[in-house]
Amino acid sequence: MSGIGSEAGTGDLNARVVIVGAGHAGGSAAAFLRQYGHVGPIVLIGDEPLLPYQRPPLSKAWLKGEADADSLQLKPSSWYEEAGVSLRLGGVVVSINRGAKTVSLASGETLPYDYLILATGARARALPIPGADLAGVLALRTAADAEALKAALGPGKRLAVVGGGYVGLEAAASTMALGGHATIIEREPRVLARVACETLSNFFQDYHGERGVTFVLDANVAGFDGVDGHVTGVRLADGSVIACDAALVGVGAVPNEELARDAGLECANGVVVDIEARTADPFVFAIGDLTHRPLPTYDRQFRLESVPNALEQAKQAAAAIAGKAMPPHEIPWFWSDQYDLKLQIAGLPFDTDRQVVRGDVAAAKFAVFHLKGDLVQAVEAVNAPPEFMAGKQLIAKRTPISIEKLADTTISMKEVAA
Repeated sequence: MSGIGSEAGTGDLNARVVIVGAGHAGGSAAAFLRQYGHVGPIVLIGDEPLLPYQRPPLSKAWLKGEADADSLQLKPSSWYEEAGVSLRLGGVVVSINRGAKTVSLASGETLPYDYLILATGARARALPIPGADLAGVLALRTAADAEALKAALGPGKRLAVVGGGYVGLEAAASTMALGGHATIIEREPRVLARVACETLSNFFQDYHGERGVTFVLDANVAGFDGVDGHVTGVRLADGSVIACDAALVGVGAVPNEELARDAGLECANGVVVDIEARTADPFVFAIGDLTHRPLPTYDRQFRLESVPNALEQAKQAAAAIAGKAMPPHEIPWFWSDQYDLKLQIAGLPFDTDRQVVRGDVAAAKFAVFHLKGDLVQAVEAVNAPPEFMAGKQLIAKRTPISIEKLADTTISMKEVAA
């Protein structure tokens, strides 16, 4: 990653900052800039008509009618005026001129910047198959997506979920809670195959199955069937059809890196940045789901999709621009709520050579620790907050542990960590 600039972040508190993307990352960056003492103009451009809002509840509380756009706002509308943050909601940036230090909007407006923060996030990966454009074939990334899915759910409604990842499982749980029925279609032999260990996959599949969710595994989707322009079923490669009233496609996300790439910035499944969220251009930062970022604990670059990552990089960019000390490096962490289960994950299972299960899987209270020798690389904890918290600390401190003690639930995690 040669050529990453170091001129930025000299602490020009009067600089004009333009933030492209008003999601969790972009909205938080504006707030952190003000918190760190930045007094210059801040322009926040978002392509949605809504103020920055929390996205994780979209697959849970929003679908069940327990949250809406107002309750999920990161900041109340009054904050932006009081903080002097100029909003361009419903604005689409079409190009960046790094030489002139300007961005151009679809409206024809051109905005100058001293520093630019790209927070354009990621979009749901589309399936290029017949019927993908039928009404009722849905994705779940935005509030508008969540509202469309919510309208399709209810008592007796059948949701087909293509992709057995976390979003699909959460949506399935919400579907069941609303009196509907969910079928999860996964091309791998198990759900969560790309993001969780087999123990966790089997546990979640069994838990959902006990609550009525149907699973179709090792299945390739060939297309969507429809009547009068609306989806009626998911057609599999073997010719069978899963009948449905709506289909949710959850097969991963693609970083919205086109704007950065067209501006000549390095991209590799995301915009390449350094530990301060800075691109090779010293006056351009990138944050959130968009970025291919360093993971110092694991000595590699990786693209993360999580709120903690968005917040960490928002702090990094804001601190660099405001000339503040760089915030401490954080261990990646994630969570998922399904039924009465709270899954918390810390770290990433890179370069591991063993797993240790602590607790009782059958009682839905356990943790899977992923180790490299006697070092914890990652922990997946179900209804086990002490294991999650201690695991996160062990990963950060690189503290060797006793595997025998770790597996013994009569020994507290505090003692294991000591």
